[in-house]
Amino acid sequence: MEQTRRVLVVAYDDAQILDIACPTGALDIANRYGADPPYAVELGTLGRRAVRSSAGIVLGAARRLEGVTGRLDTLMVVGGAGSEAASADPRLVAQVARLAERSRRVAAVCTGTAVLAAAGLLDGRRATTHWGYGEGLAARYPRVAVDTAPLYIRDGNVYTSAGVTSALDLTLSLIEDDHGASLARSVARELVTYLHRPADQAQLSVFLSAPPSGSRAVAELMAYAAGHLTADLGPRALAARAGVSTRQLTRLFRAHTGTTPARAVRAARTEAAAHLVRTSRLSLAAVARRCGFRSAQTLREAFIGHYGMSGDTIRRMPDTPVPRAAAGQQTPVV
Repeated sequence: MEQTRRVLVVAYDDAQILDIACPTGALDIANRYGADPPYAVELGTLGRRAVRSSAGIVLGAARRLEGVTGRLDTLMVVGGAGSEAASADPRLVAQVARLAERSRRVAAVCTGTAVLAAAGLLDGRRATTHWGYGEGLAARYPRVAVDTAPLYIRDGNVYTSAGVTSALDLTLSLIEDDHGASLARSVARELVTYLHRPADQAQLSVFLSAPPSGSRAVAELMAYAAGHLTADLGPRALAARAGVSTRQLTRLFRAHTGTTPARAVRAARTEAAAHLVRTSRLSLAAVARRCGFRSAQTLREAFIGHYGMSGDTIRRMPDTPVPRAAAGQQTPVV
């Protein structure tokens, strides 16, 4: 077994300090609650120089990015007001690309997604970022399937998250993947936070198409479904994951969502597909594959059934969230 899980957090000037504090704080608490192997977390910068966060707080770095060798468990790039300059810095982008090859998994917090995109790590992948910056990211990197609806997205071994505190939701998910749900719940309780927000929860509550489920089991299953759209999400597979019978699973879904597990999964896949159609240049066939549909024709039928409109119509719609209702916007905090 590994002695430690080596985590390198990449920072730069004008990074958002919460993007650094949320993940590193959660991993520190995981260690105190017995993560085995524990996380060894370091902050890295170009030249190992101190960086000034957007809040004005200066942070010292433990590692010089150019000198990092060996395997990494997790490479995490933070976001913030300085992310645009960071994604345009060829030295930083080159180091992120190099270090990603040494990493078991790669993650970006908020607008740190732009740095991964600049390094080519998101080409052909589905990714999210802060809702206020998704359109710009999609325009700059057309090979990235940008979807600003979820709090975080996993595509292969690459993880991206939305604005600021969604970094905590992402990190709790990583802890659960590494050490199980019990440790993740312990960390969440220590942080006095939600146990824990599902990946597919909308970044802005005003955009929610339906109220969240009152059942933790149902919420956790739908969070899993949102992050594994191409997996087997049939009633038997979901029931086995929840540790209940298929009959009990159906009762839970009907009681807390008003529909069946199969219909809930189809709706989740359809909504994810609609966001990809709206925010990327992927073909309908490619969107269908990424969202768990058997074919483009199956996806067309899902769009008609769910929205009463075709994929082409959805793609031509004005720049409003789909299927969320347009509403007043907030000033982005990245």
